[in-house]
Amino acid sequence: MTHPAPYFLSRRSLFVGVLSAFATPAFANVGPDLLKGTLAKFELAAAPKALPEIGFTDADDKPLGLADYKGKVVLLNFWATWCAPCVKEMPSLNRLQGEMGKDKFAIVPLSLDGASRPKVAPFYKDKDLANLGIYFDKGKKVQQALDVSVLPTSILIDAQGREIGRMVGDADWDKPEAVALMKAAVG
Repeated sequence: MTHPAPYFLSRRSLFVGVLSAFATPAFANVGPDLLKGTLAKFELAAAPKALPEIGFTDADDKPLGLADYKGKVVLLNFWATWCAPCVKEMPSLNRLQGEMGKDKFAIVPLSLDGASRPKVAPFYKDKDLANLGIYFDKGKKVQQALDVSVLPTSILIDAQGREIGRMVGDADWDKPEAVALMKAAVG
């Protein structure tokens, strides 16, 4: 006859391990009480969700991925110059990046422009988006891997590279509630 204690301890260890995996400081600080105003449509993940390694390029065609942002909270924003709500929210993303700084937080606006890619740099210059980098999702591989079907969509990723929430549709990212959400995610 086996003793029930080892089974209990292993189940308890598993339970504690699962809890500790989800109890990251950033996720613990992000609560539904922050999701008001322009962020009322923001959906928190039930628990931080591991993301696949994704690859994209910068304006110079340098390959990048989420691993390049390890240790930073990332707001990954899918957008395009031909998307009116995307165009509307880009200046507020620029102001949010300026407010948050770049030490622990990065906005990665991932353009899905494809054939209209030459329009992106002039768009940035025209809108004075100096706080944001230019990034491209070649072949829309990241969009597909992260199940994004509507533009704009923004995915909040913790410092360990896990999704902690997403917003489908545009937002005023420089409003107090958005700044508070990002500060909570940074911890």
